[in-house]
Amino acid sequence: MSADRERAVVSEAPVDLLIGGQWRAASSGRRFDVEDPSTGEVVTTVADATVEDGLAALAAAAEAQASWAATPPRERGELLRRAFEAVTAQADDLALLMTLEMGKAVKESKAEVAYAAEFLRWFSEEAVRVSGGYSVAPAGGSRLLTMKQPVGPSFFITPWNFPMAMGTRKIAPAIAAGCTMVVKPAHETPLSMLALARILTEAGLPDGVLNVIPTTSSGQVSEPIIRDPRLRKLSFTGSTAVGRRLIEQSAQQVLRVSMELGGNAPFLVFDDADLDAAVDGAMLAKMRNVGEACTAANRFHVHESVAAEFTDRLAGRMAALRVGRGTDDDVDVGPLVSEKQRGTVEELVADAVGRGAKVVTGGGRTGDAGYFYQPTVLAGVTDDARLLTEEIFGPVAPVTTFRTDDEAVAGANATEYGLVAYVFTRDLQRALRVSEGLEAGMVGLNAGIVSNPAAPFGGVKASGFGREGGVEGIEEYLETKYVAISLP
Repeated sequence: MSADRERAVVSEAPVDLLIGGQWRAASSGRRFDVEDPSTGEVVTTVADATVEDGLAALAAAAEAQASWAATPPRERGELLRRAFEAVTAQADDLALLMTLEMGKAVKESKAEVAYAAEFLRWFSEEAVRVSGGYSVAPAGGSRLLTMKQPVGPSFFITPWNFPMAMGTRKIAPAIAAGCTMVVKPAHETPLSMLALARILTEAGLPDGVLNVIPTTSSGQVSEPIIRDPRLRKLSFTGSTAVGRRLIEQSAQQVLRVSMELGGNAPFLVFDDADLDAAVDGAMLAKMRNVGEACTAANRFHVHESVAAEFTDRLAGRMAALRVGRGTDDDVDVGPLVSEKQRGTVEELVADAVGRGAKVVTGGGRTGDAGYFYQPTVLAGVTDDARLLTEEIFGPVAPVTTFRTDDEAVAGANATEYGLVAYVFTRDLQRALRVSEGLEAGMVGLNAGIVSNPAAPFGGVKASGFGREGGVEGIEEYLETKYVAISLP
């Protein structure tokens, strides 16, 4: 990718706050650097929102709520459709911008842009499907009318690992349902969200419906918004630790809350599995987004009879991946998002090796600049290794073994998390029995990817509650009102 093209894409990107339809500087005048994790160099600077800016954004959303809720569903749907078409048309530039601020290989960024756009298309169609009901009371004499209405002003906190798709997954159903919103993107990756906001405004979104406030003072800016009585909905994607704090804060206003939190996804390979398919699935489940995904396979539970062969095949595939700057078209694996994140991965690998695990491939940092880490496979991982209980968020695949189906399910469920699990077997009865027994909101059955805009995404236990996507996704932004009609 040429440096001229990179500079051109960055120069076109919005870098200010969007409040009430106006692009503006932070009230303090402060700005912060956006860094390219493959080089450590500054890409550009972005306005750094203050508490006052956050409350101004909420005020704009509250002011726009009534008129936006009254907008015909067809108009809201057509606006989302226009935004889908614009994102699709600008996919190459949006992908490059994402790679520059987040690091993932540009081909993965293109896949994310396409995924993000699909939420706009899906909810453009759901906007006109919102319905209620009418029925006769069982005892007669009255009628029961139910209707769906928008929850109201919403606050979205989005993560750095999927900076556009995690935005559209929240923004699109809110627009479809008739809710206004304030979005606080991760400070590591604000450019993708700001670019999306510009596309939506150009598609005709009225002033104040969408407000975007990047900030380096996340907790300070977010808490007053969450505690403000004008807010009615909070949706967060991020760590469980932060999610717990946000849930506590949301209790004061009894907010509608959606939480998509941490994961510790088990990847189960049974003795009858198609190993070719299992290795293919493992590469997808582990290496999507450099392993920096809540859905990433975090631990591999493999039947002892096929563990050696599976590990060798997986290590061969991992070792063949090309690591480098994500803007190069032939790169498979970009850098981790920060030096801190790479340090966490190194610490977890060192802990596992210190407890007896064997490095089959990888096992360390690489490159002279940036935050690169080698794709790594560990064999013989012991039960007390931290990376079996902590989210790795990096390109490391720890392999452990099991003997029986019950042992496999018990090992998979031995975590506070319950977002997704992966199962590879050719036995239908086993597939159903194990899928039902797994404590997870989603199961990939002989599949390494579960994410789909048409399906409900979400977890159980400490992985959160609420669902995004699918027909369930818009319900998170709708209240049910019941009207009793006397009809003597």
